[in-house]
Amino acid sequence: MTSILIKNGIVVDPEQNINGEKMDIYIKDGKIVDECKADKVIDANGMTVVAGGIDIHAHIAGPKVNAGRAMRPEDMKHVRMKSGKFRCAMGGVLLTCPSIGYEYARMGYTTAIEPATPTLYAIHTHEELDSIPIIDKAALPLFGNWHLTFKFAAEKDVEKMKSFVAWAIERAKGYGIKVVNPGGVEAWMYGKNVHSLNECIPGFEATPAEVLTTLMKASIELNLPHKVHVHCNNLGVPGSAETTAETIELAKKIGEYCLHITHIQFNSYTGDTWKNMGSGAEELAKLINDNPVTVDMGQVIFGHTTTMTADGPFEFALFKLAKSKWINKDVEIETGGGIVPITYRAKSAVNAVQWATGLEFGLLVDPDKIVISTDFPNGGPFTSYPYIITLLMSKKFREKEIEEKGVNNYIEKATSLLSIETERTFYDIVKMTRTTPARILGLKNKGNLKVGADADVAIYPFNCNDMPDYERILKALENPAYTIKDGEIVVKDGEIVSENWGKTFWVKAKEQSEVIEEELESVFKYYTVSRGNYGVREEWIRRAEAIRV
Repeated sequence: MTSILIKNGIVVDPEQNINGEKMDIYIKDGKIVDECKADKVIDANGMTVVAGGIDIHAHIAGPKVNAGRAMRPEDMKHVRMKSGKFRCAMGGVLLTCPSIGYEYARMGYTTAIEPATPTLYAIHTHEELDSIPIIDKAALPLFGNWHLTFKFAAEKDVEKMKSFVAWAIERAKGYGIKVVNPGGVEAWMYGKNVHSLNECIPGFEATPAEVLTTLMKASIELNLPHKVHVHCNNLGVPGSAETTAETIELAKKIGEYCLHITHIQFNSYTGDTWKNMGSGAEELAKLINDNPVTVDMGQVIFGHTTTMTADGPFEFALFKLAKSKWINKDVEIETGGGIVPITYRAKSAVNAVQWATGLEFGLLVDPDKIVISTDFPNGGPFTSYPYIITLLMSKKFREKEIEEKGVNNYIEKATSLLSIETERTFYDIVKMTRTTPARILGLKNKGNLKVGADADVAIYPFNCNDMPDYERILKALENPAYTIKDGEIVVKDGEIVSENWGKTFWVKAKEQSEVIEEELESVFKYYTVSRGNYGVREEWIRRAEAIRV
């Protein structure tokens, strides 16, 4: 493996409190080292050097993504890269597996988390993760609507919930606990939803609050590197901000960090109808900053995309609003979901509020507590991250976009965006795209340039100590001078020059399945597969790396 010296780079690494210092970075055997004899020297004079970016929440693999591609053949007509030295890369917003790896690397990103996989379909998810080149990956199994989750939550049995979580994560070769609209998808089987954290889930003596609380306690006692990753109840509707505030209160009662609220923008609306819908970002940002929770943005991008989520009732409601195609899926006794194409329009009052709300969070929440995301593909393409970063760094750019895109002026009344003077520094941005997601995920060798860290590095062609105008920032972020993955140069001047294969992380927790043996046997009589054929073996994964806790 080639050893590399990155010479005279301007380094930004919040993990080490380094902000724009001229330094040399040495790489050997895929790791950052103190010093070594370099086979290759990169002169990064006048350029900014940071760790590889981390996307904490992007739907990049699994049956829902594949169904979305089949549903949207028109999206697959876009050819990003013809086959030749590398594989053909296709897709507009819904990308093929090669496209996903290449497009992340082209932005200087080296890790992405698939945030919602049914354990029953985990083998499909891992097949697709294995087909994505370059980046490191992990997948979060779904727990929020599993019948055994309801049973143990109703009994407030943290010990059995711990055993169940450890067993399911091991079977899925997953990384943590994902919860989507807890109880709501089960209610959807009866054409209903749950609308309150304290509403009883149909057929079970459990509430969404009890589901979340028991899972949060289990995640703490299991010492999972990433705690509960939640898509809150009442997502996407006016009044959802109140439910999100109540969810934060559940974490506050536990008293230590145990909750990551994903795509917070979609769960932060005030009002009681679409006519008086507004942003609840200001008040929620204060709660987030003062409580043991973290969030990611879920920024909306104007244009066409395809929504997909393990939230069946929400997708049906969206289908009725959008009058578009619709897929609904029930996954036995584990979960369910839906897929609906959608177009976000700048002139739409509702879509304009959604766009502004995501930016409000990016500007108001402490960078140690928020991560940049689009909830790909729900809010828009992850390839828009350079655009989002530039919006956060430049008020002038925000004003230009509002004017040129003709963003509905209802945002003046319904959001606080126009009055926010904040412009994020590049140090803040590195936190929100590297340091903070690595810490939230418990990936100690990611998101920093410490000695011993993985040699995942991005070099951007601008000097962060002498910030250029927003146009040059955007261009530089879209076209890194270099992306280095595991010590190998994979991108030069914004183009793929080499392809390697990243790792798939999974968590090996202390499993005591004998504690729940009776319950497991009782539910498998309802499955279409036998218990012996359920799950994924580590040797089936291309580069599996277990994290033992």
